[in-house]
Amino acid sequence: MKAVVCKKYGPPSVLQLIELPKPVPKDNEVIIKNYASAVTGSDVLIRSANFPLLLGLMFRVVIGFTKPRKPILGLVFAGEIESVGKNVKRFKKGDQVYGFNGSSFGAYAGYLCISEKESKESCFVIKPYNMSYEEAAAVAYGGVLAPYYLEKGKIQKRQKVLIYGASGAFGTTSVQLAKNLGAEVTGVCSTRNVELVKSIGADKVIDYRKEDLSGSEERYDFILDAVPHGKIDKKSLKTQCKKVLSPNGKYASINEGSPKLKAEYLNQLNTLFEQGKFKAVIDRKYPIEQIVEAHKYVDTGRKKGNVVITVEHP
Repeated sequence: MKAVVCKKYGPPSVLQLIELPKPVPKDNEVIIKNYASAVTGSDVLIRSANFPLLLGLMFRVVIGFTKPRKPILGLVFAGEIESVGKNVKRFKKGDQVYGFNGSSFGAYAGYLCISEKESKESCFVIKPYNMSYEEAAAVAYGGVLAPYYLEKGKIQKRQKVLIYGASGAFGTTSVQLAKNLGAEVTGVCSTRNVELVKSIGADKVIDYRKEDLSGSEERYDFILDAVPHGKIDKKSLKTQCKKVLSPNGKYASINEGSPKLKAEYLNQLNTLFEQGKFKAVIDRKYPIEQIVEAHKYVDTGRKKGNVVITVEHP
């Protein structure tokens, strides 16, 4: 099978496309023929190991000191179950599924094995009939992470919610989910992404290049920092956000806490997608043979929504 491996941390050029044997599922696992994946901000961080000293040390203890212990990277996948282990009950051969595989990685490959049992780090669900594999790969990352952080806000109808970093994979998901909760949503992004954020339902958009958030007279019931690690001074951003919180407002950041992943989140997103109330935001698509170019593009920090990798064609 095709597989992209990372044998050391570094720039996109450390990624290599090679042929590997097809994996064999355990009794409690399914084997998925993988059609699509994505390059997320987390994928880029894992490949580069570009963390501050203390955080970087913790990362290497968990993932690997000089290289990832699990060399096939890729967090999200979308494909078809080819076979199931003898103890698998919830899924069957032919099910079209998508999900998030956490620190087990493995999604930059033609096949991957995953336990049917939901865990803290991985989950997958059957995709809607009207969702393509590429769309499924695009929504999986934000689909499992954004709901966890939005729950911290305990959002009520007509509350004012601000999403800082509204144009990325996490941000575009958060804007749409917050709108579906009945909130009045303000998105913060750069000039080039204002129209995109409006198009996915934001009631207001702040161009951070033209407007200083901390000087705003508006007050928000919940503020979510959706900016990936390393893209901005987080301490300064948190200070700005706290200035525009309402007295009982809540603040959350994608970089704080360890989210618990739930298949329930993806099933809720599926319902919205089927009803036409949620859409996948795809910036670019690359074949797996161009994985290096895809990572280079995401490294620029200019992607809108998601960058999808086509692994195989159904």
